Amino acid sequence: MYRSALFASLAFAAALAAVPSAAQEPTSPALTYADIVDLADTAPLVVRAEIRDQATVEPERSPGLEPGHVRLYVEARTTALIAGTAPVGESLRYLVDLPLTEKGKAPKLKKQDVLLFARPVPSSPGTIQLVEPDAQFAYSEPFADSVRSVLASLLSPTAPPRVTGVRDALAVEGTLVGESETQLFLDTEQDGPVSVTVVRRPDQAPRWGVSWTEIVDQAARPPRRETIEWYRLACFLPESLPGEANLSTDPRARQLAERDYALVLEQLGDCPRTRS
Repeated sequence: MYRSALFASLAFAAALAAVPSAAQEPTSPALTYADIVDLADTAPLVVRAEIRDQATVEPERSPGLEPGHVRLYVEARTTALIAGTAPVGESLRYLVDLPLTEKGKAPKLKKQDVLLFARPVPSSPGTIQLVEPDAQFAYSEPFADSVRSVLASLLSPTAPPRVTGVRDALAVEGTLVGESETQLFLDTEQDGPVSVTVVRRPDQAPRWGVSWTEIVDQAARPPRRETIEWYRLACFLPESLPGEANLSTDPRARQLAERDYALVLEQLGDCPRTRS
């Protein structure tokens, strides 16, 4: 009876739109901080589940399937809702694309404990859709703790807004040789205020900091690495200062703004990801 019901559901499951095309088989995830935030920041649901059964979707009903992969229809049991803005029941259904085994077979997932980054499917209670092709991972307590920490930061009332670019940059030289100040005003979603200030004083190392309020604060400090504040800047600022954002008309001041912007990027460091 259970298997019959499972295969009877395939026609509906195969018709789901925008199916992820290359999710990996659950393994212990080797994700960077940015990888985890990328997933958590776009997932209305983060669910721990135990896989109960699976069935292979025929290749002709698996549009966009990559070579060497198989599309599976999975039924699972919810064991915990890590985070969610939508209700989720005990039973879950979803599609996932996995690499074939070395023998060219579909991997066996039954009884695996997994962590899913997903969204609900409208008008289909119990059906979810993974937010990314690799948004299914083997569950472990250390991994779950990392995800919970990221989610807590994202859901904090003081969480920084998403940075989308640089709106304005203005550099002004001081009265002393080697003295200057550069202010960068960033574009964000929903117009949240973000500014970066770089201050140079004679015979001193340059200082910079970021303010997440309306007040431009020269006492602001750089964000700590692997925090949401760092992620918003290091992972989304453009690689160079856009020319149209540089408000200075004097060539010397424009060059100073570009130099200070490069300093900020250098000190933020790169944003390593294992996923594209």
